[in-house]
Amino acid sequence: MDIYQTAIRPLLFDLIKADPESLHTSTIRSLSWLGDTIHHPGNHWINQSLQKSLCFKDQRLQQNLFNSHFPNPVGLAAGFDKDGIAAPVWGSLGFGFAELGTVTFHPQPGNPSPRLFRLPLDSAALNRMGFNNLGAETMAARLTELRQNLDLPIPIGINLGKSKITPLEAAAEDYWNSFRLLKDCGEYFVVNVSSPNTPGLRSLQDSASLGLILAALQQENTSQKPIFVKIAPDLEWEAISEIINLATNYNLAGIIATNTTIRRDNLITQTIAKTGKPPQEEAGGISGAPVRDRSTEIIRYIHQQTQRKIPIIGVGGIFTPEHAWEKITAGASLVQIYTGWLYEGPWMIRHILQGLVTKLETQGLTSISQAIGIGNS
Repeated sequence: MDIYQTAIRPLLFDLIKADPESLHTSTIRSLSWLGDTIHHPGNHWINQSLQKSLCFKDQRLQQNLFNSHFPNPVGLAAGFDKDGIAAPVWGSLGFGFAELGTVTFHPQPGNPSPRLFRLPLDSAALNRMGFNNLGAETMAARLTELRQNLDLPIPIGINLGKSKITPLEAAAEDYWNSFRLLKDCGEYFVVNVSSPNTPGLRSLQDSASLGLILAALQQENTSQKPIFVKIAPDLEWEAISEIINLATNYNLAGIIATNTTIRRDNLITQTIAKTGKPPQEEAGGISGAPVRDRSTEIIRYIHQQTQRKIPIIGVGGIFTPEHAWEKITAGASLVQIYTGWLYEGPWMIRHILQGLVTKLETQGLTSISQAIGIGNS
């Protein structure tokens, strides 16, 4: 019996109707405390208990990609651990990698509250957080100290965004400043130009603006850290093709598909209780089930257009092993979750990984890498 599904989630979501952002804040603080606690001498039994309950290990799920070892293909998406304060614990919760951020060069509070809403009828969330974070310098100091004292068991990615106060024409310098501070702190980096919650940010997805950002980062990237670009699900195919060309021209490690959507069609939710307005009248991006099919379509398109030459990290609406399998067989080498974890709870990762192994066995495959893109043949 999954106590989260049967008791904790109904209590938080339905009975006391906990505010989503307050709940998130308290959760991340608890995970930060847990991450510090499990690595103290004498507390290894706590870590072992966590891993026994939440982790699932199978060598068929392991991959070596862009100079890092991934114990499994399911990672934490950016947005949950914005400042990296829970970095030590994600591996003990079953994740195969974790992406921290989005972090900006300048610290910023984000958009006014309320700015995070649950849409349970749609298995979705609506957020307009606005890259609230403590800034790249603070994250760099924290991660540098952490890595001096601890060997993290999973790869850590860092998602970079543009500071709100930085003009669009100075975006390349802003991303460069963050990367300069953080380049030794992560196994891979992500250029986030696809959040709908920073004014004008999505305009940086056009080839000219994005090219300037990528050129600046690669010039600084003397250690040849893998750099990804994260794209929106609302792009037209022509725009996606241009980003594919940029990824090739600037030797990017891959593409993350996709961020949240600004579309509101086919939602079941009629009114957001917190504001009394329909989702169509609320700004922000939708994550979860409504973006699932579109993100998978984009993964398949990128995989087919690049003939498997550009790795893809798939994200959007993953709740079950079947959802993860769909994205992997469409062309994703790795997948990420966020909203699904909030709805399904901490045993979700183990359940997905067990399901992926079952899928491999059913298909007669011996490695998850053999499943990448097989649905496109």
